[in-house]
Amino acid sequence: MINNNSLLLQELSQLNVLEAAERLLGGEVERVVEGHVLRAKIVEVEAYDQQDVASHSYKGMTKRNSVMFGRAGIAYVYFTYGMHYCFNVVVGPEGEGSAVLIRALEPLIGESIMMRNRHTFCRMNLLNGPAKLCQALVIDKNFNGHDLTRQPFVLKLNRPVNKDVISFSSRIGVREPDQQQLPWRLCLKSSIYISRPIK
Repeated sequence: MINNNSLLLQELSQLNVLEAAERLLGGEVERVVEGHVLRAKIVEVEAYDQQDVASHSYKGMTKRNSVMFGRAGIAYVYFTYGMHYCFNVVVGPEGEGSAVLIRALEPLIGESIMMRNRHTFCRMNLLNGPAKLCQALVIDKNFNGHDLTRQPFVLKLNRPVNKDVISFSSRIGVREPDQQQLPWRLCLKSSIYISRPIK
């Protein structure tokens, strides 16, 4: 069981979105589903903030994105393409509109349950995308605004990883020309579980 680490999560309120994205790498998420513990390590993330035209918060607060403007350490979960959920961790000062998209995870505990949820037996393909990991961990709109220090869905920050083990690249699916080359996609270099190879 991951311990409540609300004091550690306060760190996320004091960091800018890129620093917070770095801090999340190597952390873990734990989801309890029907009594089963599912745990995975964060290996790939993308940063989004209010000054970024690709961010949901760019044009200000709306009913849909209001959670992004909340306090650090809560989940921002949204529905996209009419079929998929994506899970983000809200970061930065309250009212700022910053969040880090969790793009890929490495399975640690409960892999067979995750495979059942995803209808796959391929470990490398299990959690290597934001929609895939939400399906595997049963994350949906009911967790939008959820406090990630509380079960049944918890975030644990582990020791910060060294910058030399992180790869930085442009984000996936961001088409705005002036934003496309921002190196705001971060991956653990050694991970085989990322969603796409680094170019």
